[in-house]
Amino acid sequence: MSDVEITDWDDAYANGAHIEGAGDYPPRWLREAQAFRDARTESELDIAYGVSERQKLDLFYPKGRPKGLVVFIHGGYWLRFDKSYWSHLAEGSLASGWAVCLPGYDLAPKVRIAEITSQIGKAVTKAASMVEGPLRLTGHSAGGHLVTRMICEDTPLDGSVVDRIENIVSISGVHDLRPLLRTSMNQSFQMTETDAMAESPALKRKISDCSVTAWVGQEERPEFLRQSRILAEAWQHTVYREDPGRHHFDVIDGLKDKDSELTSLLVG
Repeated sequence: MSDVEITDWDDAYANGAHIEGAGDYPPRWLREAQAFRDARTESELDIAYGVSERQKLDLFYPKGRPKGLVVFIHGGYWLRFDKSYWSHLAEGSLASGWAVCLPGYDLAPKVRIAEITSQIGKAVTKAASMVEGPLRLTGHSAGGHLVTRMICEDTPLDGSVVDRIENIVSISGVHDLRPLLRTSMNQSFQMTETDAMAESPALKRKISDCSVTAWVGQEERPEFLRQSRILAEAWQHTVYREDPGRHHFDVIDGLKDKDSELTSLLVG
């Protein structure tokens, strides 16, 4: 499952343990996201797309008619965080003229990963019904997994929505879930090998010819570099890109900047 022998799979996926000042990042994200929401009037918050409290999405609108819709799916190993941490990451796409959707979703162990995939399908469908034009999907870590699941052979999306997807950028995504069976996180996921294979985009057929980028920080854990490479190897029209000097927690920062390479790749 890896280019090198891994004996401690928990450590292989322990991003924070290898990032200086890791504990400072979540409160910083929350502050920046709140400040962003407070400063914006062109938004609709907490739009329900499902029945549970977390099945809500936020929509942010640019000035003028949107060029289309960007959807950002947050990470946290399907176990933590919510949409309120990430609003500021809409800034780059908004400044480029795109509307941006940030959905929440239920977390494990309350639900299985397959149910989270289904919820994201409902969120994308709801947002797509509210904004005309092409769709661009991006997500970080677990969110990178979830956006690539939207164009697998068993996508929860209708064909009419899939046809609108022009571009996907999976940022530090997890595309083969089988190694997670060897981590303590699986106590919450409760995955069998069959479950893991069923939720692994790299093991599935891609049904869209849209462009896909597996974007990852150059300074990330080796397992995350591998997880991005294998998607590029498995899928046509998919490229692997390393962001120099970036680790798992700051690799998303480019989404805040209209002129960054990451934002340009997503909506340019």
